[in-house]
Amino acid sequence: MIPATLKKTNEWKSSDIVFCLEHMAEMERVWFAGSDFNVYQYDLSLEKPERQPFDGEGHTSYVTGMVRQGNILITCGYDGQLCWWSIDERRLTRKIAAHERWGRAITTSPDGSKLYTVADDMLCKVWDSTTGELLETLQEHALQTPHHYPSMLYAVAASPDGKWLATGDRIGHTAIWNADSLEKVAEIETPVMYTWDPRARRHSIGGIRSLAFSPDNNEIAIGGIGKIGNIDHLGGPARLEVFDWRNATQRLEIEDNKKKGLIEQIIWSPGKEWILTAGGDNNGFLTFYNAETGDVLHQDGQTGHIHEVSVGPNFDELVVAAHERLTKWTMQSEPPKPASDETSKEESNSSEKPDNN
Repeated sequence: MIPATLKKTNEWKSSDIVFCLEHMAEMERVWFAGSDFNVYQYDLSLEKPERQPFDGEGHTSYVTGMVRQGNILITCGYDGQLCWWSIDERRLTRKIAAHERWGRAITTSPDGSKLYTVADDMLCKVWDSTTGELLETLQEHALQTPHHYPSMLYAVAASPDGKWLATGDRIGHTAIWNADSLEKVAEIETPVMYTWDPRARRHSIGGIRSLAFSPDNNEIAIGGIGKIGNIDHLGGPARLEVFDWRNATQRLEIEDNKKKGLIEQIIWSPGKEWILTAGGDNNGFLTFYNAETGDVLHQDGQTGHIHEVSVGPNFDELVVAAHERLTKWTMQSEPPKPASDETSKEESNSSEKPDNN
């Protein structure tokens, strides 16, 4: 299953930044949130869908992450809160104080029983997704950068088999955890993803912005940005590194100077043929890499930095959250290549030969 065509079919503009979303292709529904602090629903079956807001006193700052568990949405945000929302009733059902600093990301265990959140307090917290009970707090990432500025914990990912958890921070440090014992079992360093500007801004930027385990659970892809020349405009190459995480061996190292900026999300194909990366600088990119060689298979872009992508169950539809818009894309894959005429002839001739044994 190799992506052959990628076409943007719809665009819904807005005045805010859409940071996160979930969508259900079969119901033609998308749920999203962002910089205006609210959670919304779109009915994509309509030619011009209107935002349907959820009711309740939810977040008081940017909403940065969203997951769906059946008919429930769970969101995190810069206010440090976790909020549960009923999709059927479009209202807030639970709100808890989760982190003391900006909440950056949220994900779930494959069976949906646990939530994992990370924030700028440099903690990863494990929650019961149904009750909201705090189960464990993981503390390993440094509070400060090597230049003595506050660090940030941007990314969290669970492995497809549910056995492993990964967290990644601003200085390029990834920790791998046993999801049952919650003990750290490995660590990976990607220092190129961290840039320090000692002159113009005395400011650091970059960091690990996305993590994704491979379908076979043996590798982890780490996304961010290479060394940045202009820190005001994310003027650096999109950077992807792939590791055998058990021994921290790097297998792929990719920098893309054509489509620059942060890799905000990574998605592996189910068969491990390709890796989709999404992100951007002032504009957004969608890039498919051959998962074995790192070669670019397909690349496209759009107006507006991309923050998150939701993929349909058949991998033929993408809905994208970005600066000042949502977009929808359709994807077609190349069919399996037929056997060549020569190969067919050889097989035919071989089958006609008498068995001399």
